Amino acid sequence: MEEIKEIARHNFFIWNQALETGDQKKVAGLYAEGATFLPTVSGEFKKGRSGAEEYFEHFLEKNPIGEIIDDEVQILGPDIYLHSGMYNFELGPDSKREVVKARFSYVVRLKEDGDFEILHHHSSIKP
Repeated sequence: MEEIKEIARHNFFIWNQALETGDQKKVAGLYAEGATFLPTVSGEFKKGRSGAEEYFEHFLEKNPIGEIIDDEVQILGPDIYLHSGMYNFELGPDSKREVVKARFSYVVRLKEDGDFEILHHHSSIKP
């Protein structure tokens, strides 16, 4: 089980690195074509890569950097897992960073080529 947790954390690291590029196409490229997405700072239900790209176009303007605070991984099938927990995001310009505490869940499929794709992503601000 620790192995899949390390894979999940590594995949989060790759996702976080994509955020740091500021390129919404790069981030959206990590989502499956039919992915569903309930983002933190939007009340909309986004679908597919185009929905992710639309959301990240504006979210990336906040210069987000994510950090997992607590997480668990559940295996859903031979190549699918659920990664859920708590993360913090630093947002804003370098001169005025703000920390947003949030909950997350990702359903991730490991592809035959060794890469991964996000099938579902839900994130919400911690009450």
